[in-house]
Amino acid sequence: MKPDFSKGLVPAIVTDYHTKEVLMLAYMNEEAYQKTLETKQTWFYSRSRDELWNKGATSGNTQEVQSIDLDCDQDTLLIQVVPAGPACHTGEVSCFYNRVAEKETNYDASIIDNVMLEVEQRKQERVENSYTNYLYDKGVDKIGKKVIEEAGEVVIAAKNEDKEELTNEVSDLLYHTFVMMANQGVSLEDVKQELSNRFAKKGNNKGDRAEIEKW
Repeated sequence: MKPDFSKGLVPAIVTDYHTKEVLMLAYMNEEAYQKTLETKQTWFYSRSRDELWNKGATSGNTQEVQSIDLDCDQDTLLIQVVPAGPACHTGEVSCFYNRVAEKETNYDASIIDNVMLEVEQRKQERVENSYTNYLYDKGVDKIGKKVIEEAGEVVIAAKNEDKEELTNEVSDLLYHTFVMMANQGVSLEDVKQELSNRFAKKGNNKGDRAEIEKW
């Protein structure tokens, strides 16, 4: 199955593979689409310049393609990438940085991925007085002790039937688990893949709920 290029161009929505943030919207003709498939880098068609362009060819802000999905009408692409820099020519991470309306909420939908990325960065780049770096320096025994300690506090909070306390302790447990994962070279992607392996689609793949095989 391939996009319908009968009208010349199809829109391509580009999102960050890790954070799921929408990075940009561009257009592809069939040649740009084929180059994207062949090079695993995003190629688009510029309507203003009437030519192909490879994202990051001049700026260095390339996009490594992880997956390409086609919508039900076969006239729009969703491309998940690992960006090597900002998607926007202004230097912003995403071209969609001018928010004009927002539902009131106090949390970031991609916070789990962002915390893990921050934890992994601390392993590569030391920051003065960083607690995460302190844990890495102490090693697996210290990190493991904190994971066990936080897990115990989660249980205590649950037995206390204290929602706020339980929320705080689960957050602490997740953070220390992320540090343990990064310390051992395990990524969120590894865990997501394992969880995906434990689920099997049933029915006719038209929106049926997944069922757990191993649990």
